[in-house]
Amino acid sequence: MRLSLKPILIIALFAVSTAAHAQHATPQDRAFVAKVSQGGMFEVAAGRMAMSKASAQDMIDFATAEVHDHMLVGSKLERIAAESGITIPPQFNAQFAAKLKYLSSLSGPMFDKAYLAEMATLHDMDGAAFAKEAVRGGSPDFKAFGAETHRIVLRHIGAIHAVPAM
Repeated sequence: MRLSLKPILIIALFAVSTAAHAQHATPQDRAFVAKVSQGGMFEVAAGRMAMSKASAQDMIDFATAEVHDHMLVGSKLERIAAESGITIPPQFNAQFAAKLKYLSSLSGPMFDKAYLAEMATLHDMDGAAFAKEAVRGGSPDFKAFGAETHRIVLRHIGAIHAVPAM
């Protein structure tokens, strides 16, 4: 009986590759993931809420785009984080849980105004975090993710300003 070393070699190379990724996560990368993962989860949850609670069609359209884009970005962040040995908590921290609870207590134009204000504040903070990671991130994967996502955040900021004031 002849054993092939090919499957063993592939497994060994995968293990080395995975270990190499895990070594690239710096403390800054970990802090970045902790911050933007919470914001991204909040934007998806608040966007879903806005899709059913918002009173203006522009707000519903914006929320729909938010949910779509942040789900894609979140999936990519989860993949890069996992490859780097970083675990993303599946639940909101206290700050974002309170923000979501507050939004859920509102309706109509009051909801629209509060939702848009939250999105403006969060996108400004996240935009700065993504721009910083694009330049100063520890691993090439996080740097590239920061640069790519910063462009998306800038597009969202433009969309926030395009939604008529409530």
